[in-house]
Amino acid sequence: MRPINAILKRFKVNLSTTINYGKYIAKIAPILRKPPKTAKLILVTAISPTPAGEGKTTTSIGLNDGLNAIGKRSIVALREPSMGPVFGVKGGANGGGAAQIVPKDDINFHFTGDMHAITAANNLIAACVDNHIYHGNELKIDPARIIWKRVLDMNDRSLREVEITISSKKGLKYRSGFDITVASEIMAILCLATSEQDLRKRIDQIIVAYDQKNQPVYGKDLQITGALIKILQYALFPNAVQSLAGNLAIVHGGPFANIAHGCNSYYATNTALNLAEYVVTEAGFGSDLGAEKFCDIVCDIGKFQPAAVVLVVSTRSLKMHGGLTKDELKKESLDALTKGLTNLAQHVKNLLAFNIPLIVSITQLDISLPVELQFVQNWLKKQKIAFALNDSYSKGAKGCADLAKLVVQQAKIKHQLKPVYRKTEPLSVKISKICQRCYGASGVEYTSDALVKLKQYEKLPYYVCMAKTPISITDDEKKLYVDQPFKIHVKDILIANGAQFIIVMTGNIFRMPGLPKIPEATKM
Repeated sequence: MRPINAILKRFKVNLSTTINYGKYIAKIAPILRKPPKTAKLILVTAISPTPAGEGKTTTSIGLNDGLNAIGKRSIVALREPSMGPVFGVKGGANGGGAAQIVPKDDINFHFTGDMHAITAANNLIAACVDNHIYHGNELKIDPARIIWKRVLDMNDRSLREVEITISSKKGLKYRSGFDITVASEIMAILCLATSEQDLRKRIDQIIVAYDQKNQPVYGKDLQITGALIKILQYALFPNAVQSLAGNLAIVHGGPFANIAHGCNSYYATNTALNLAEYVVTEAGFGSDLGAEKFCDIVCDIGKFQPAAVVLVVSTRSLKMHGGLTKDELKKESLDALTKGLTNLAQHVKNLLAFNIPLIVSITQLDISLPVELQFVQNWLKKQKIAFALNDSYSKGAKGCADLAKLVVQQAKIKHQLKPVYRKTEPLSVKISKICQRCYGASGVEYTSDALVKLKQYEKLPYYVCMAKTPISITDDEKKLYVDQPFKIHVKDILIANGAQFIIVMTGNIFRMPGLPKIPEATKM
């Protein structure tokens, strides 16, 4: 590894404004001015993820290395890992093989303390709500309608439902629970804020509870916004690390894409665009979740215009979507591959509708079967979709050279981003458009409780944040292969007033994940 300050000098970062965390990590002062028009933003997304792995983060890091290798000044902007998935199923978020960001353990565990700051800010709000009730409840908060939950940066299903005792003597108790830190609205608004003033305004607008007259109680009513800003002041600074190839990576923010918007911070992306010719960023999970939210929410708030989008796919993941188990993936199966291509086809259709130049990156591993690789390439040729083989895992920048060159070529195409919906449209229309265009659903069904919320929020000019399983294009995680019409089932609708989006709960989504039978924590 090279000293991080040496890498920052290459991008003309003013080192007097940085905060170093040892030799290889630094926080850099955010650049919030409008980026130059010549800076090109490249979005990396994927098909619906599987345990086989698609290599999305590996591709993002490899592509950045590849762009630098062919003479382009490029930065990769990524999300910070949450310790919940690190100890759970995922086991880290640094890429893999020759395309990784380092120092790996520091990034995965604690990093620069951003997650802890967000956890503390979130829980200060919860503590102050309870304290206000304990000391007389001047705001007339209804304990049964406190919607603000505590958070923890860990997967712990036993905390999904808890009883909060404000005062046993006064009989003040209410049912609540914990969310994982990355599901906190504080995480969402920190990543969406375009300035400290904007962050302050968003904190003030958070709805923490409802009073006895069913009126919302806001963050500003607690009079702690100043304290929250102090907790978060350094968490606003983007984090700078490097790839194994010595190229700059900005890693900042990390909302989940299945329960929030799933993209790194505005601060990080805008700063990178002011420093580089190319910025490679990724959105969480598949294009149906992270990429949709990036294009509809982040790009609108940040006034970003992606120059190209890279859709990552592997033959292994396609075969899983075609019906094979993980243990069966080593054998050749063009039948399973053909069925799995229906998933790729929906993601291609989804991204083309955004009107961004599209490139499919086919992850090439040592275990990839040549016949299957050729089969996917032939399918893409028939669809007239630009594609490249990518072996950044084994070969780093060299393995991503063809993809890098293709990205530069496609990024020259003039275009205009076409969002799925307009904020001013009715909520039901926005939800319907996302479900039909991005998932290929035939319609939407609501529970009776969701219909009440739909009517309540129908006219709000807010973004929509779909909470859906990432594993399937449907809302049923068991349906990997989809060959029949399906509907999306909305169970509940929530409001994130500070983030200014409506969270639409579908399927079986938990805001506090649980650990698997054999957690990654047991393998370290």
